Amino acid sequence: MHLNLTILGCHSATPRSNAYPTSQYLEINNRHFLIDCGEGTQRQMRKYKVGFSKINHIFISHLHGDHFFGLIGLISTFGILNREKPLHIFGPKGIKEITVLQLKLSKSWTKYKIIFHELSSKESEIIFEDEKVIIKTIPLDHRIYTNGFLFTEKAKPKKLDIEKIKQYCEIEKCDYNNLKLGKDFKLSSGKIIPNSQLTIEPETPKSFAFCSDTAYKPDIIPIIENVDVLYHEATFLNDREDLCEKTKHSTAAQAASIAHQANVKKLIIGHYSSRYKNINNFKTEAERIFKNVELAETGSRYSLSSPPTEIIT
Repeated sequence: MHLNLTILGCHSATPRSNAYPTSQYLEINNRHFLIDCGEGTQRQMRKYKVGFSKINHIFISHLHGDHFFGLIGLISTFGILNREKPLHIFGPKGIKEITVLQLKLSKSWTKYKIIFHELSSKESEIIFEDEKVIIKTIPLDHRIYTNGFLFTEKAKPKKLDIEKIKQYCEIEKCDYNNLKLGKDFKLSSGKIIPNSQLTIEPETPKSFAFCSDTAYKPDIIPIIENVDVLYHEATFLNDREDLCEKTKHSTAAQAASIAHQANVKKLIIGHYSSRYKNINNFKTEAERIFKNVELAETGSRYSLSSPPTEIIT
């Protein structure tokens, strides 16, 4: 099991020469997802070698431009690249209308199928599930309808300890599935061999929570509790907490408070306002409340697998 996150963009509002709006590429348990798609996302995908053909599911948190204005360009490029696989787009109600209108007026209909999954619930809900990953919404508090997303690996079956199993000639291959499911083995003598003596526990499933634009919202804590990595916006420092109330954003301290209360393992903060020239101040402010803090930076990669979290820049 593994989780790899690439930050394609992590700044707020407008693109600049050295700063890109929000977009992230997540690989979790061999599934590949694009989260938000601000302007310049496909350029960043090329720069950081994110395979276009791997993306089959795109998750849009809300319909502010710095989170989805790159989407129509990416859809168009997929067409130019002769994409055939369906593309699933998850986003707020309205994402289909605004996308189809652009395709219609530009006469740029795609040959591949686009499947829209429009969201409107204000409660957390499962929006994607297969045999490897489950994805839930994290309802947020912004100026328009907004969701974060919780990505969680599904637990794998137990591994067989073949050397231990060989000690019992009565255990046959047809018994292996039951052992993987956690069942004990009963010998013909009536003796019970505990499952723990015949199997090895699988790796603990990994999880990642993406909390896009939002005011401080402590009622998300039960949803994201104990996640391995939390990305939480931190647009302002405490010096402009008044702007948080007006614009429905968070400070670095508020993001850290959420991480602390939710007992997450690592916090990544981003979506910095351009008014701040030194983003290290965001880390300093957050670390007063929660110690394991990283600053999102364009091109940063976070890898979470058997070894501890590793950051690659």
